[in-house]
Amino acid sequence: MSAPGTRRYQCFYCGTIYDEALGCPEEGVAPGTLWEDVPEDWVCPECAADKSNFALIEDD
Repeated sequence: MSAPGTRRYQCFYCGTIYDEALGCPEEGVAPGTLWEDVPEDWVCPECAADKSNFALIEDD
């Protein structure tokens, strides 16, 4: 399992990746922001899916 700060989450709908290390500065989420600290009202920057529509990408 990935350590906090190195996890990635993928949108079910469009495949956009949220990488904790990179954040999403263009949407107001600073690099290094853990997924649980991303605001609940944040939406996918590509398709506007809710945060609940992202799933953790498990390491192989």
